[in-house]
Amino acid sequence: MLKNTAKKMLRPLWSRVRHRIEHVVHSQTVPITQRSAELADRIALIEARLASTDERSMLTPAHSVLSEQHGRVDSSTTCSVCGGREFASRKILWQGLIDEWQLSPEEADYVDRQQGEQCVACGSNLRSIALADAICSSLGLGVTLREAAQLPKTGSLRILELNEAGTLTSTLQQFPGYVFGKYPEVDMHAMPFPDNSFDLVIHSDTLEHVPNPVHGLEECRRILKPGGALCFTVPVIVGRMTRDRSGLQRSFHGDPSTATADLVVQTEFGADAWAFVMQAGFRKVTTHAVAYPAATAFSAFKA
Repeated sequence: MLKNTAKKMLRPLWSRVRHRIEHVVHSQTVPITQRSAELADRIALIEARLASTDERSMLTPAHSVLSEQHGRVDSSTTCSVCGGREFASRKILWQGLIDEWQLSPEEADYVDRQQGEQCVACGSNLRSIALADAICSSLGLGVTLREAAQLPKTGSLRILELNEAGTLTSTLQQFPGYVFGKYPEVDMHAMPFPDNSFDLVIHSDTLEHVPNPVHGLEECRRILKPGGALCFTVPVIVGRMTRDRSGLQRSFHGDPSTATADLVVQTEFGADAWAFVMQAGFRKVTTHAVAYPAATAFSAFKA
């Protein structure tokens, strides 16, 4: 009797939730067959749990069946590296850096997500996922980065990775025309490559350590072929403008007791980060966001 009453109370709720799931899933930019399969799986799982739940659980955590699925139902985030849909989080920031950068709790939260929220399947964090999206988009490809590396049409590309681009190095190495340049041995102010050498130049959270970021971007543009693209990330605090840290307490990305001079943060990038790209002579720049404002990446194109 108690179980039947509880179920009757939940039916209107489930009807509304089912309608919401259908609306969200069908709004995703994935093939219709994939949408249908995902929708059927999600609805079948929840209905099975409703059918098998005993009286006690029907009375107490009735909403937990739905909230357990909430992240997957409402999130449109897909890993651009491997296609994964499951993510796990861990804290990255420490109080000293939060104080040095004068981050609000909300800002610290999304920076933590940028660096510490990872795809369970491949380990890429949101920063690397945004960068992978920028790379694939700049090539006009609607596939993951891993898939892009195996395509015949990408076999002739010349790709330069400056410093380790987050967790993407092992994937980028699969491109036949891949070249690695270790920072700071490869100086972004004087890169040892001829003009018009690469189809893609990639770096991640490196530009903020370069004394003159505009000049570093100019060097990236110099070594790009006409029509080539620069894809990169920098830590961006979206609610403020960029500031030069000259004259401020030295700030490092990493443990200050072991960090080297090349890890000193020279520039704190804000909402005007795109302007540095235009100052460097690029004619077009696009922004790629993952779980905005948690992670953004830029693509800049050489005319």
